[in-house]
Amino acid sequence: MTDLNTLESDVLAQVAGAADLSALDAVRVAAVGKTGSISGLLKTLGAMSPDERKERGAAINALRDRVQSAITEKKASLEAAELDARLSRETLDLTLPGPYRRKGSVHPTMQVMDEMVSIFADMGFAVAEGPDIEDDFHNFTALNFPEKHPAREMHDTFFFEPKETGERMLLRTHTSPVQVRTMVSQKPPIRIIAPGRTYRCDSDATHTPMFHQVEGLVIDKGIHMGHLKWTLETFIARFFETDAVTTQFRPHHFPFTEPSAEMDVQCDRSGGEIKIGQGSSWLEILGCGMVHPNVLRACGIDPDEYQGFAFGMGVDRLGMLKYGMPDLRDMFASDSRWLAHYGFSGFAAPNPASGLS
Repeated sequence: MTDLNTLESDVLAQVAGAADLSALDAVRVAAVGKTGSISGLLKTLGAMSPDERKERGAAINALRDRVQSAITEKKASLEAAELDARLSRETLDLTLPGPYRRKGSVHPTMQVMDEMVSIFADMGFAVAEGPDIEDDFHNFTALNFPEKHPAREMHDTFFFEPKETGERMLLRTHTSPVQVRTMVSQKPPIRIIAPGRTYRCDSDATHTPMFHQVEGLVIDKGIHMGHLKWTLETFIARFFETDAVTTQFRPHHFPFTEPSAEMDVQCDRSGGEIKIGQGSSWLEILGCGMVHPNVLRACGIDPDEYQGFAFGMGVDRLGMLKYGMPDLRDMFASDSRWLAHYGFSGFAAPNPASGLS
């Protein structure tokens, strides 16, 4: 028994003195492992008499239980101390704000369209919409397109298979059919813009088969080119957020307006950028003109009583000019990296009061 007491004192002292979990595990293996000192004593019981084995076995098992209990308590103590030390090293200040991660953004096309709608709404224009799939009358005939006009051909327009009547529906090539539908369904005065998707057989760095337009229409008594010029110059100044806007109107031909014009804006093209409102170069921005009398008649409006003007511009192209996007095709490539770079916050709707962009 004296030997057992000495062994117990020895082992418990080693347990108490273990500085960490690895040292404690070494003590455990040396005492109660397969070849440990206490395990070795249990192996000697086979050579003893039954009475001696009974007495000696109970004492050795009791010693083993006390040692294992001491090891368990020491292990819990060391683990708690280790956790406290780790927590003190790895502090985290939960009062600090976390890193900002933008989960999504407004596509530049939608941002620019919202900016344009906001500007024209401030000038008294209402928003009108129409179907993307149109018929020949609304897309061509009512807009004074002649029978053999190139826009009526397959190389310029997406046509559907002919119906049993021979009529072919098509993807609208402009949002002008919305103007026609408005003039047919409403009586003047009319002041609308028609934003939306349009489709043409065209694809390069500045053209895509599907793109976005905003067209405008004003019909009233006494309307003239001066009204058109003021409207467009005011829009360009507000859209590019500069008062230094110089424009020129070049004669052009559109079937649905007479006279017709292309509007250019003075700009600076140096340094790989286009800066509106400075420099000596010119940049074509949009097409416009006075509504052709034939269009007014096709829509049931007397051209001797009412006059009007119309204009149309590419939303995506204006976005490229304003925000420096070099290739129109990137706007429809669904690249999340591009969207993260050029996208806009969804919590800052553009308006003339607080700013557009």
